[in-house]
Amino acid sequence: MSNVHVTGAARGIGQAIALRLAQDGHRVAVSDLESMRGALEDTRNELPEVAAGGHVALTGDVSDPASVRALVHDTAQQLGSLDVMVANAGIAQTKALLDVSPEEYDQVHRVNGRGVFLCYTEAARQMIAQGTGGKIIGAASIAAHKGFPLLGVYCSSKFAVRALTQAAAQEWAPHGITVNAYCPGIVETSMWEQIDADLGAINHVGKGESMAAMAAGITLGRVSTGADVAKLVSYLAGPDSDYMTGQSVLVDGGMLFI
Repeated sequence: MSNVHVTGAARGIGQAIALRLAQDGHRVAVSDLESMRGALEDTRNELPEVAAGGHVALTGDVSDPASVRALVHDTAQQLGSLDVMVANAGIAQTKALLDVSPEEYDQVHRVNGRGVFLCYTEAARQMIAQGTGGKIIGAASIAAHKGFPLLGVYCSSKFAVRALTQAAAQEWAPHGITVNAYCPGIVETSMWEQIDADLGAINHVGKGESMAAMAAGITLGRVSTGADVAKLVSYLAGPDSDYMTGQSVLVDGGMLFI
């Protein structure tokens, strides 16, 4: 099995991904912001032990180059290598485009765009140096395939992840590195609870109504869980996806058909 790093793993989708990959038998390094250390340690402690050794918890900021460099270095040093990088960390923003300041735009892209870029490139450098290939996996979204009102800046950052994934897949294929992204729809996480609250405040509707309205269009009839998304990441991290690269795969229960 592989040595894996999952960013933004203190809660939500990242936590579910880390749990699933540990269940698959991988050794996992989980990371998040220093302010999330307590929750991150809880995530690490929930991971089932694997025969090859234990898991590690690291703190860092994916938008900071030195921090990402340290996360990759420490993962490779403590686990022995970095074979799979899951660039999961991200933030949301719910706001009309005419109300978004340049600073607010930059904040979203600093985490969702720059953060994925840094995780991709630092992981690739480590994998190339190791000489054994690897798998790089990024967090995109249905918002990487379609722009949504009041989520315009978030959508633009996820379109960036999709483009970056395609370019990186082509550049790093000669090194045996595949690059793919997962694209969730509506997920039962604290991020979506905040999106629902923000949309409710803008549209003057009650708690849960905005999410219910968006979820009404899901073909499978329910919103997803982190575990639903983690199943796709499990495939992308494993050998069955060896002939797949440059793809941003929808896992949305049937919201978009592209």
